[in-house]
Amino acid sequence: MPGANGVAPIDDLVAVWKSFAGQRFQNYKALFTVLETPRVPRAWLEDLRAGRPLSDSCPAQWRQWVDEGSYRPLVAEPSIETRTREEQLPANEFKQEIVLFIYNYFRNNPTAFEACAAALAHFQNPEHYVIDQITRRAVDGGRDAIGRYRLGPAADPITLDFALEAKCYRPELPGQTGTARQVGVKETSRLISRLRHRQFGILVTTSYIGPQAYREIREDQHPVIFLCGRDIARLLIDKGYTSVEAVDRWLQRFPR
Repeated sequence: MPGANGVAPIDDLVAVWKSFAGQRFQNYKALFTVLETPRVPRAWLEDLRAGRPLSDSCPAQWRQWVDEGSYRPLVAEPSIETRTREEQLPANEFKQEIVLFIYNYFRNNPTAFEACAAALAHFQNPEHYVIDQITRRAVDGGRDAIGRYRLGPAADPITLDFALEAKCYRPELPGQTGTARQVGVKETSRLISRLRHRQFGILVTTSYIGPQAYREIREDQHPVIFLCGRDIARLLIDKGYTSVEAVDRWLQRFPR
């Protein structure tokens, strides 16, 4: 069904404007809920074809939504989810070019990537992420940046503190030569050990999180967000940086 519990009717279908190669275009973003309907009778499908959506064969969950506007969503049991290396790396050649360009931009001075990583974290939700400080490079306490995430109404919000770690590692991309480097247990453990009470962590890398490190974070339920190569490319494209040249102009704000 269109929409979801807790979502206003005007928000289940919204227009989204983007640009590519200097041209603006419009897409639509739709939100749907899969109802908890274990069996759909074939007779109802025939009734739908005949224009009788509320026939006697209609599933109870569908009728409840039509009559009351309430949802009984299909809910899956929670499981420990980790992304594979392929799922963390850019999915196509253009996104690969973006991530490799960022890596090459900072490769001779990886610490300069910290400010860029903080900006990428802010891109996730600019209205709620606040970057307070890019920490000193010599003595940063294991944190490359610190900030706050705002929750609640704008007139009376509360904030959650976070610590950010940036790793400008060579991405493992198809067709590229050289040694790729994954973020391993050593790096993730360093971030976890620096998190203070009621803080969460953000780890931003141009590469990917190794399987052991990823699984340990999720199994132990550490509050850490991963922004990997694929995420970086998506964030930049969503912000309108739809060419390597545009990404290059954006990177110029970060001194190397």
